[in-house]
Amino acid sequence: MPVPRHILAIRFSSMGDVAMCVPVVRHLLEQHPDLRVTFVSDGAFAPFFEGIDRLRFHPSEPKGAHRGLRGLLDLYRDIMASDPPEAVADLHGVLRTRVMRMFFLASRTAYAAIDKGRAEKRALTRREAKDLRPLPTTFERYAAVFESLSRPVSLSRPLAIPQRKLGEAFRVGIAPFARHAEKAWPPERMREVVAALLARGTVEVSLFGGGQAEAAMLSAWEDAEGHVKSYASGYSLSEQLAQISRLDLMVSMDSASMHMASLFGVPVVSIWGGTHPFAGFLGWRQSLEDTVQLDMDCRPCSVFGNRSCWKGTRECLSGLSTERVLEKILQKLDALG
Repeated sequence: MPVPRHILAIRFSSMGDVAMCVPVVRHLLEQHPDLRVTFVSDGAFAPFFEGIDRLRFHPSEPKGAHRGLRGLLDLYRDIMASDPPEAVADLHGVLRTRVMRMFFLASRTAYAAIDKGRAEKRALTRREAKDLRPLPTTFERYAAVFESLSRPVSLSRPLAIPQRKLGEAFRVGIAPFARHAEKAWPPERMREVVAALLARGTVEVSLFGGGQAEAAMLSAWEDAEGHVKSYASGYSLSEQLAQISRLDLMVSMDSASMHMASLFGVPVVSIWGGTHPFAGFLGWRQSLEDTVQLDMDCRPCSVFGNRSCWKGTRECLSGLSTERVLEKILQKLDALG
């Protein structure tokens, strides 16, 4: 296969997984100056890719114009009419992208898809005789797709990330929610962490969240405390990213906020419950030392947190004390000086 000079990369969802594509694509373009990339994803995620040279974002509308088989065919036709790729990198590996694969192969466009490692992930999350070991990271799995298209990516090289100036007060981001309950620490304990941080007198807290109920809770926290600002409602993704980029530290679950902070080199303390960093979804350039989690025989019980706790107790989260999480946060703040 000739070395492609224009690759179409597809990753429709979810927010955190799309954010994890960004450093890989940036490395890819930096290491291959003759290459162009068109990235196809939900139009809401376009801000992740703003300012990347030689990258064009092609929005999809999974709940609108590009829904169903006819919608995917229209998306394919839009892509081919605007800027036909020489190869396609499927970074998602789901039914929708497999349908897209048929269209591209019919036009003799080279196609490579992600190996999600489903068998090894099942071994990691089964109830008994777990194979508890670190699996290839999602970043490495994305890079392997491009390598299959004769465009290898070295993820060990540094990326230039603008340095942030620290003010007199540390600005700490708090993202206390996650898409699934098995990944979310009890919010009342995070509220205790917020109060303890504010009591130091040198910390300002920025709150980030998702749905309407979450935004209402964080708004109540903002109203009750000084030096607390919620960005959970009324702010676009671009505006939220701008605020995250100015943080000194992010505290999050295994969630999109962890990955958004990682894009800007912001240190993260992440809290893990039913999921585990070994599944490959730890944030970019983060280490196990940045995590707070309990060693339990039943962990992890799922890759994405979408399975209910089979014990019905969520001990992996309820057993994490406020003091333990706060200690990790203070360690990171002390390291920042």
